[in-house]
Parts: sequence; structure tokens; C-alpha cells
Amino acid sequence: MAGGKKAKNVTKTAKGKVKETTGKAVGNESLEMKGRAEQVEGDMKQAGEKVKDAFKR
Repeated sequence: MAGGKKAKNVTKTAKGKVKETTGKAVGNESLEMKGRAEQVEGDMKQAGEKVKDAFKR
């Protein structure tokens, strides 16, 4: 997996977690949902990169 893409996906997942936690803390459901969506997006992109790597071998 390309190091830059992996780092970008991990960062996206981490940012999503922060947004979700912040949303829960302040009672902002919209922010909480955006955080969850961002986490899922980062996780899915990471999974896609892993599949690409598996086929390169």
C-alpha cells in the first residue's frame, strides 16, 4: 500500500472519530453523524487499498 494513501485514510478515520466524539459531547447529532460517515469512508478506502495490494502480489 502506498504510504501516503494509507496515512491519508488513517487520518480521515481519526478525524471522523474526533467529530463523532465532539458531536456526542455537545449533543450535536449532525456532527456525530458526519463523524461516523467520515470514519466509514476512511475505513472503506483503506480496505480498497488492501485489496489492491493483495492483487499486486
